[in-house]
Amino acid sequence: MFFLKKLPTRDILETYAKRFPNMNVEWVEEALSRLRSASVLLRKLEAYFADRGLSQTRFLILILIDRESDKIGLTATEIVEQLDISKPVVSNTIKSLVREGLIESSPNEKDARSRLFSLSQEGKNKIDALMPGYYEILHEYARKHSID
Repeated sequence: MFFLKKLPTRDILETYAKRFPNMNVEWVEEALSRLRSASVLLRKLEAYFADRGLSQTRFLILILIDRESDKIGLTATEIVEQLDISKPVVSNTIKSLVREGLIESSPNEKDARSRLFSLSQEGKNKIDALMPGYYEILHEYARKHSID
């Protein structure tokens, strides 16, 4: 998350460039602008998910399982490998999603030490209900930032 609301002006950046000669004003300006807009987008998404009883982590786990629908399910290790989130956080989140009935846990016939996680019908319904609003937020961001 990037919490700076007011970005430094060009004059401020140029002052820093005099102190730090390796600094490229245009690149820093662009990077800060992107950080700010991405942070605003993340906050919008987090608010959207929170209003629907999810967090970004919970949503990402559901979506990872959903997009691998050609498989019987994913192991916790496979989910962890696809997220930039610690294993304990993913494990706890998976447990809560199972408790809430959004994902189902089944034995892994290939490895008795692990379980397979798949979307329940309730989880599929949740994804189906979330995606239109999720895409609307992304489309709004793309329009505002001229993404073609």
